[in-house]
Amino acid sequence: MRIGGQILGVILEDLQNKTEAGMSTYDLDVYSDSLFKKYGVKSAFKGYRGFPANLCTSVNSQVVHAIPRKDNILKEGDILGIDCGVVYGGMYTDSAITFGIGKIDPKVQKFLDTVERALFEGIDAALPGNKIGDIGYIIEKTVREKGYSPVRDLIGHGIGKNLHEQPEIPNYGRKNKGPSIKPGMTFAIEPIINMGSHKVKTLSDKWTVVTADNALSCQKEHTIVITQEGNEILTRRPSE
Repeated sequence: MRIGGQILGVILEDLQNKTEAGMSTYDLDVYSDSLFKKYGVKSAFKGYRGFPANLCTSVNSQVVHAIPRKDNILKEGDILGIDCGVVYGGMYTDSAITFGIGKIDPKVQKFLDTVERALFEGIDAALPGNKIGDIGYIIEKTVREKGYSPVRDLIGHGIGKNLHEQPEIPNYGRKNKGPSIKPGMTFAIEPIINMGSHKVKTLSDKWTVVTADNALSCQKEHTIVITQEGNEILTRRPSE
């Protein structure tokens, strides 16, 4: 998972650097094929429960699981979330980034920065001896202080031999509640936060989740392993 996670971090950073206005989200998915081949990893998403692509490419009010499309053309001022998972040596890692296309509204940048801070606050709470509720508590506190809303229908998860494993890791919670965190556990911590209401709906393609009020949404995610002393981020990108 450490090797796969390092590769995934490189892939996501490469995809972000490749992205520009005028591209389609389908273009990015095609480009990801070449990266998977280059680094000798398999897509964790393609074929998973019938999902047709390597990447989830969520634009603006799309929350998660948006299928890359030729007609989804990125524009200056958009925000794009890329969620990607890889399989290396039979083990899964999962990570997501959300970033602006060109120049974006400062209020939107503040939103993205807050969600990133919430991700790292959640990671800092994932310590041996703590509880799963401690992670969700600090994520929710961090974003609600700025007026944003955790999506309650979509959560983080355990990961390892499978893409989704126990425990479930909501982006809300109560301190000292839930399963105990122990060394050796591996989690995908992923704040999924809306700028407006927490409510979402799924489109007719059965995959794409969007905000109910058409507000912007942001997902940030890392796979981590719990150690004796704390934790290690397995999917850290080269620039982080």
